[in-house]
Amino acid sequence: MAGNALKTPTDLKTPSDLTSNATKTVAEALNGILADTFALYLKTKNFHWHVSGPHFRDYHLMLDEQAAEIFAGTDDIAERVRKTGNTTLRSIGDIARHQTIKDNDADFVTPDAMLSELRDDNLALVTALREAKDIADEAKDNATSAVIDDWTDQAERRAWFLFEAGRKG
Repeated sequence: MAGNALKTPTDLKTPSDLTSNATKTVAEALNGILADTFALYLKTKNFHWHVSGPHFRDYHLMLDEQAAEIFAGTDDIAERVRKTGNTTLRSIGDIARHQTIKDNDADFVTPDAMLSELRDDNLALVTALREAKDIADEAKDNATSAVIDDWTDQAERRAWFLFEAGRKG
């Protein structure tokens, strides 16, 4: 091993005034959110690539904007886990083990079904974020609690746009 190589997980331990049990619980919640965020990102991009029909351009652009916002959040979530002295997800397999948002591998999905599924997935993410906020508050992790508010607002906004875009009449 090189002279400065990390030898154990404790070598990654970021100093914190929070207890290790509290930060571990926060990190577990955030890693679940990170997994769901990656799953939601890939599903949103999948639907962006495969949307069709008379509203193609509007849906295609909206889904691309939403995917970019979702992906941008992944780094903030992972860095919050590291700031608590814990480690993040490491692979696609790790994401799959932690995600609760279901993949959609269908060959064809109607645009209405895409919008509905993504709306429900964003609302499920909101629920997970609210639960993580409770965990962060219990751990007295004010910084995590504060950024969760922003992530919740973003997911609620995406759900709102998906709802409005899918309305009939």
